[in-house]
Amino acid sequence: MLGPVILAASRSDRMRRLISAAPVTKQVVDRFIPGETVDDIVPIIEDLTAKGLELTMDVVGEDITTPEQATAARDAYLLLIEHLKDLELGERVEMSVKLSMFGQALEGGHELALANVRPVVEAAAAIGTTVTLDAEDHTTLDSMFTIHEELRKDFPQTGCVIQAYLFRTEADARRLAANGSRVRIVKGAYKEPAEVAYQQKQEIDKAYVRILRILMEGEGYPMIGSHDPRLISIAQELARKAGRKLDEYEFQMLYGIRGDEHLRLAAEGHRMRVYTAYGTDWYGYFMRRLAEKPANLRFFVRSMLSKG
Repeated sequence: MLGPVILAASRSDRMRRLISAAPVTKQVVDRFIPGETVDDIVPIIEDLTAKGLELTMDVVGEDITTPEQATAARDAYLLLIEHLKDLELGERVEMSVKLSMFGQALEGGHELALANVRPVVEAAAAIGTTVTLDAEDHTTLDSMFTIHEELRKDFPQTGCVIQAYLFRTEADARRLAANGSRVRIVKGAYKEPAEVAYQQKQEIDKAYVRILRILMEGEGYPMIGSHDPRLISIAQELARKAGRKLDEYEFQMLYGIRGDEHLRLAAEGHRMRVYTAYGTDWYGYFMRRLAEKPANLRFFVRSMLSKG
C-alpha cells in the first residue's frame, strides 16, 4: 500500500527538499492549495461563496517547534478573521485549526494550545462564525477533546473532527452525538498502528457507516467529510431515515477534488462546505492529500513526468 509510504515521506526532510525543488510541484500544489497569503485567498472565497458553497479555511503548517511560531499561527488566523469580517462572509466561512500549530506538542503544550486557540474562537464568534478542531494522530486526541469541551463552555458551536479508522471513534461519536456538538467525520489520514486503527479500506468504510449512523441519529450536527460517492449516498439515506432536514447536516470536501460534485450537491439544496487550505508551509498537507487517494498521486506523477 502506497499510503503509509507517502505518509512516512511527509515527515522526511530529504523528501521535502526533493519535492519542493521539482519544477512542476507548485503547479500541482496549486490544485489543492490555491494561495499563500490572505490576499491570495480572498478571490477564492468570493468565487466559491458566490456559487452557493460554504468554506472552512485552514492555514497550513504543523511543524511548530517554538512558542513564537505558535503565536504566529494564532495571528495568521486572526488576520483571516479580520478579512472575513470585511467581506461580511462570517456566516458562510468557518475555520479549521490543528492544535499542533498552536503549540500542542511543545512543553506545556496543552495549556499553550488552549491559550492560543481561545482568541481565535472568540474572534470567530464575534463575526458570526466558528472553529472546528481538526483531529491529528491518536496520541493527541485526548488533549484535543479536552480543549474542545473547554471551549464549548463559552462557545458551544465549536466543532471537532473524528476519524473512522480509529477503534475508539465509535465511543467518541456516541459521547459527542449526545451533547449537540458539530462533528466532522473523516476516514483518517495519519499513519496509525494496527493496535489502534483499522488498516483495510473495507473495514474503515464499514466503521465510517456505523459512526455516521450514530451521528445522524444523535442530537448533534454531522459534517460528512468524504469524496466517496457510495458514502455520500449512504449519508443521504441515513439522514432521510433520521428525519433530518437538508440544513441539519452538511457535506465537506477538499478544494481541488470533485469540484463538479460540490456544485451538484449545493444545487440539490445540500449544505456543501469546501475545505480550503492556504499558506507557505504546504508540504505536510499536500503529502496527506496524495496518501488519501491514489488518483491524487497519479495526477502528481503524471504532471512530474510531463513537465519535470
